[in-house]
Amino acid sequence: MRLALKYQILMAPATVLLLMSLLLVFLQATYWDLSAKRRQARKLGAVFVALAETDLAAQHLSRFAHSLNRETPISAEELKAVSRLHRHMEEALGKVQELIPLPEDVRSTLNSALHGLNPENGLDQERILSNISTLRPQLVAISEKVQRQRYALSEEHARDIDALVTRTALVSLIVLGAAIVLGIFLSLFFARNILRRIQFLSDSAGRIAAGDLTPPPAPKEIKDELDNLSFSINRMTDRLIRVVGAEKLLEGAEEERRRIAMDIHDQTLADLSSVLRGIQALKTEEACSPQALHLEEDLQKAIANLREVMDNLHPQTLDILGLGAALESHLERHLAKEDLPEYHLYISPEIETADLPRLVRLSLYRIAVEAVHNVVKHAGASRYEVSLDRKGDYLVLAVEDNGIGFEEKRALQQGGRGLHNIRERARAIGARIDWKASRFNSGTRFELFLPFRASATEEVQWSR
Repeated sequence: MRLALKYQILMAPATVLLLMSLLLVFLQATYWDLSAKRRQARKLGAVFVALAETDLAAQHLSRFAHSLNRETPISAEELKAVSRLHRHMEEALGKVQELIPLPEDVRSTLNSALHGLNPENGLDQERILSNISTLRPQLVAISEKVQRQRYALSEEHARDIDALVTRTALVSLIVLGAAIVLGIFLSLFFARNILRRIQFLSDSAGRIAAGDLTPPPAPKEIKDELDNLSFSINRMTDRLIRVVGAEKLLEGAEEERRRIAMDIHDQTLADLSSVLRGIQALKTEEACSPQALHLEEDLQKAIANLREVMDNLHPQTLDILGLGAALESHLERHLAKEDLPEYHLYISPEIETADLPRLVRLSLYRIAVEAVHNVVKHAGASRYEVSLDRKGDYLVLAVEDNGIGFEEKRALQQGGRGLHNIRERARAIGARIDWKASRFNSGTRFELFLPFRASATEEVQWSR
């Protein structure tokens, strides 16, 4: 199963991060025991300090007891000092008993001596000295024991640190080396695969842009973003082939129509004109029959009809005078009649002077004529407007009427050949078309948008 492209890109850094996370977990677990021993060392240090404070307070009480004189009364300040010393000893011994476990007999001896030193029980010199002589040896014994434990723990801590540094350095080097190697391997593996597929798609796109419309093979199954891109290029190439085919077909059809019109003009029309001149010469003779006059009228009508056919096949006005003149000529000759809707034509001067390619001119002419004929035949309009203008970066052809309007989808479903022709011709020149509501109270507005850009010399160049 192929991973999605984003997961392939993230695979290498994700693997490296996973290995680094495992290394951090290992280091944390390794330092956990060391941290516990450090906490134990700090606890023993706090006990040693508390024992020293207790012993120091006991020494002060001993000196106070030796200075007691039965004949001299004890002052209030001395009584407060003794109370503070006892309270300090009580807090320090409580801290010792809280931090380290003591045998029950030792704990009982310490508490009994501490109770005997309480100034609330009286300040008897012998009692104080007796309790101090009982308390201090216990404090010294506990201090020596704590000090031995501290030394042993310090030595063990030093050994653990040496072993820890050696072990963590080795494991870190192994894990970092494995992470780098694995990260590079995964990066090269996935990058090579991705770059190979991207290069193939790039080469396919380059061939298509160069004119070789051979589509890249479409993937049988969409597994990642590059498969989707390959499928899109395949579909795009198929559509481009159809568009180019339609364009070539239109170009071939227009060229064939032009050739037929030229043949009619150069051969058939020339022959008919020669016959007409012969008939006109017969008219000058006295023996000319009346049928020759009717024959001349019929021949002139035939020539006029033939010229109209030639103009429909390929309007010569379009090649000689341009798009605007060709549209104006067509409207005046065919649609400027009393029984037909009134029209208004506007051609922008910028469009008049634009050097449009022949296929673009022909396509715009055919589309405009088809759109106007649809208005005349089906819209039931009394007025319509035809405009050819530039709006921003677009050439805009618009045909707007005040008729009954129509629905594009329904017209296409009913087999509207004219609408289909308009669509195909617009697609062949890269234009976009749209039908929407007219600016009149009723009717339809047809619009065609053809992109173009101005060059540095201000000549209009058409992009297809």
